[in-house]
Amino acid sequence: MNNEWLARLKEKIGKKENKEELPVRKKLLLLFLTGLLLLVIVLPFPKKSDSEDAETGTETTTENRGSYERYLEQKTEEALQCVEGVGNVKVMITLKSSEENVVEKDQQSDGQSVEEEDSQGGKRMTKETSSDKTSIYEQKSDGTQVPYVSKKLSPEVEGVIVIADGGDNAVVVQNITGAIQALYGVEAHKIKVMKRNVAGTE
Repeated sequence: MNNEWLARLKEKIGKKENKEELPVRKKLLLLFLTGLLLLVIVLPFPKKSDSEDAETGTETTTENRGSYERYLEQKTEEALQCVEGVGNVKVMITLKSSEENVVEKDQQSDGQSVEEEDSQGGKRMTKETSSDKTSIYEQKSDGTQVPYVSKKLSPEVEGVIVIADGGDNAVVVQNITGAIQALYGVEAHKIKVMKRNVAGTE
């Protein structure tokens, strides 16, 4: 009888302890989940992969090249329309390459001279030089390091087509060709001047 009563008492005490432990477990779980959430918020998002960066860089370069071509075409059209005999004009320009970034490099040179004497008393001087170039890097606001660009070279013009009202006049063609050569340093055989088809544009 006593044993049975003790067993029931222990069972009741065990249930009370479990009831008290339950809120503690909930608190621990809540604390763990809060910590996990904070960790997710604090950690930075993964950076783009090299392939994604390369694709984005290629798209940007192509867009920049296209916009630079349009800029040159517009400026050339504006200039040529002011020339006597040219009339209405359309210009198309192609570029050799995209804009080129010149990266700053730190150059270190070492040199030493060695004097040698042969068995017959003749002397010979030899100089040994070595140089080492390393790129200079700058730190961006996000902490990444990129090569320091000292200057940017504009793309070279590959060829030019000019379609003008006065494209059938030899003097006008010569003036247009000379102007484009002066502006862009393009060889004469890479410049094509043609007469504008007035009927087709109306």
